[in-house]
Amino acid sequence: MHKLTSPRTIEDILKRHGFKMSKKFGQNFLTDENIVLKIVNAAGVTEDDVVLEIGPGIGAMTAKLCERAKHVLAVEIDKMLIPILDETLAEYENCTVINEDILKLDINAEIIKHTEKKIKVVANLPYYITTPIIMGLLEKDIPIESITVMIQKEVAERIAATPGGKEYGALTVACGYYTKPQLSFIVPASVFIPKPKVDSAVIHMEVRDDRLMDKNDKDRFFAVVKAGFANRRKTLLNTLSNNLHYEKPDVKKALLQAGIEESRRAETLSFEDFKRIAEAFGKL
Repeated sequence: MHKLTSPRTIEDILKRHGFKMSKKFGQNFLTDENIVLKIVNAAGVTEDDVVLEIGPGIGAMTAKLCERAKHVLAVEIDKMLIPILDETLAEYENCTVINEDILKLDINAEIIKHTEKKIKVVANLPYYITTPIIMGLLEKDIPIESITVMIQKEVAERIAATPGGKEYGALTVACGYYTKPQLSFIVPASVFIPKPKVDSAVIHMEVRDDRLMDKNDKDRFFAVVKAGFANRRKTLLNTLSNNLHYEKPDVKKALLQAGIEESRRAETLSFEDFKRIAEAFGKL
């Protein structure tokens, strides 16, 4: 099998199978093998790992993952790509291709067939559905050690942002609740077929072991985060009282107990700041 990142090989495979790119699925295939290897390296995949890959495309990264991992579960929504994957991954016995929508798949049922350990997620995610996939993985009770994904650069910067910047928002805090994100490297638009309009980035997220709160605390935490960023230009006192439906004296009391000045804005708060505010509201 020729390199699956070679533009000529990609063209030949797609033509032979009568495959046409789908805008619906946001398909862009990598043409740089070094980028593929950098993603696999960033994920830290070893021979003991079971890897969940979302959107394998024609299998360029899947093949590299199979060479490193114990087993690869490759979930592909486009049924037209399944015959191609059957061909390109034929030599790998440690790969299971699943023709399903990752948002609807019972991932735990698939994982348990191959390991009792935590898995690693590695993927080149379509831009249009990046956030639902990431949050779906994090919010479900799935045994995940880490998530390493290539996504739109702007979204990666939002996830990895620090308090005080314009990129910092509810998505940053939500991902920070579940993981420790780190932006690994930028991927130029020029290394894809077809070429997207924007650059991509690879982000690595180690899933926290210390993230759990009981359900009431967790729900309250995310309610505070959502309310805080609902009106970014307003002070915490105003946006929390408007969006949490608390009277201002109660909001003032909660912020005082949390040690947070009422004139601050949500974009200046750390994960721990939001946690303290949520705990303070729980004591009102």
